[in-house]
Amino acid sequence: MKTNIKRNLLAASLLALAAAGSAQTTYSGYFLENYDYRFQMNPALGNEKGFVSFPVLGNLNVNVHGSLHLTDVLYSVDGKTVLFTNPKVGEAEAMKKFGDKNKLGTSEKIDIVTVGFNAFGGYNAVSLSAVANADVSVPGSFFSLAKEGITNKTYDIENLFGNVNAYAQIALNHSRDIKPVPGLRVGGSLKFLIGVGSLDFRFNEAKLMLGQDNWRALTNAEIYASVGGFKYKFDHSDSTGKDYVSGGEIDSFKPQGFGMALDLGATYKWRDFTFSAAVLDLGFINWGKTQKATTNGVQEISTDSYIFNANDDAENSFSNEWHRFKDNLANLYQITDVEEVSSYTRALGATLNFAGEYELPYYRKLHFGLLNSTHINGKYTWTQFRLSANVHPVKCLSADVNMVLGTYGVGFGWLFNLHFPGFNLFMGMDQTLGKLAKQGVPLNSNASFNFGINFPFAK
Repeated sequence: MKTNIKRNLLAASLLALAAAGSAQTTYSGYFLENYDYRFQMNPALGNEKGFVSFPVLGNLNVNVHGSLHLTDVLYSVDGKTVLFTNPKVGEAEAMKKFGDKNKLGTSEKIDIVTVGFNAFGGYNAVSLSAVANADVSVPGSFFSLAKEGITNKTYDIENLFGNVNAYAQIALNHSRDIKPVPGLRVGGSLKFLIGVGSLDFRFNEAKLMLGQDNWRALTNAEIYASVGGFKYKFDHSDSTGKDYVSGGEIDSFKPQGFGMALDLGATYKWRDFTFSAAVLDLGFINWGKTQKATTNGVQEISTDSYIFNANDDAENSFSNEWHRFKDNLANLYQITDVEEVSSYTRALGATLNFAGEYELPYYRKLHFGLLNSTHINGKYTWTQFRLSANVHPVKCLSADVNMVLGTYGVGFGWLFNLHFPGFNLFMGMDQTLGKLAKQGVPLNSNASFNFGINFPFAK
């Protein structure tokens, strides 16, 4: 029974992880000449030429990041690929790969259309974008429970959090030189946000006391669903006599929130050095009618409904009980208190960028840069340092290679930028995929892809 229950608990944990960013342009392009979207990382970074983007494909960004990788849960044993719960994988060996907080996230940003132009004494850009982010943080005790199975222990599964949001963004950017101070340039972007939907769940406390014949759970949880037309579904519990949340449905769809954000940036050139700083996404979204569901404090549930038998032919075999357990998981973590609140305001995750760049005096087409980026977003905060070499050997080509070190480990990035009269194409990765599993799945959960086609104006 211990082996079977471990499979059950692992499946539940991976299900939670699969449900799991800040939207970005590529950090590999921060120092790269003729990369049209540098203003999105620092609004003071203007371009010499204006441009118009290819609709939808002007600047496509997909990013996955995390501290939990496929190699943390898969092992090769006797020539076979097995999960870390396999008895032949030692408990100490398996658990050393999991931290107290295991994070996974993804972010996608599509610039639907962008126009950049020189006017009003500086450089300007207007863009319409679609943004989607998802983040989840899972405590290490979740994996401990999956590895150990039922041992009549109490497991403290605290700080299990997740957030998913999507919105449209209209951004107005302007930057200019400050002539009284030679070498100084400043810029800003004003963003108007239209919320599509948001889901925020927080398991502040979850204690599972698991025995052979009885499960007890103490939970303290809250869910905020800000999606137009969303309603919770309910089932009835005979054990408590209460209705509890068992799911949700959407009967219509409409924009659900509005907000604003501000980017501010500055650069200063001194001899062969350029220093820059920026703060991005200082703002919020105020979501409209929000369906709030909570346990109303600490909720205690006790059940003997799930008794697993190691005999596969038994009526309560793992296979049979697992199907019932999946269908009735909400019954174990009953969330009973539901109300509609008029609004729910959530801040965007702000990003700080600080950089220094050195132009080689004997070969001006080669630049070296160091960029520190820190994303401030509560439980999903991360930071990274990126050291890059940028070369512009001929008019039609510029390229960047870089190394990154940060919260999510060490990586390698690059960006390749072709720019001909009237046509520009770039492609790159902030985190190169690396080795893939046989099914084509990256073994490392840190990967990104950036691609764009744009049409520069004549100078």
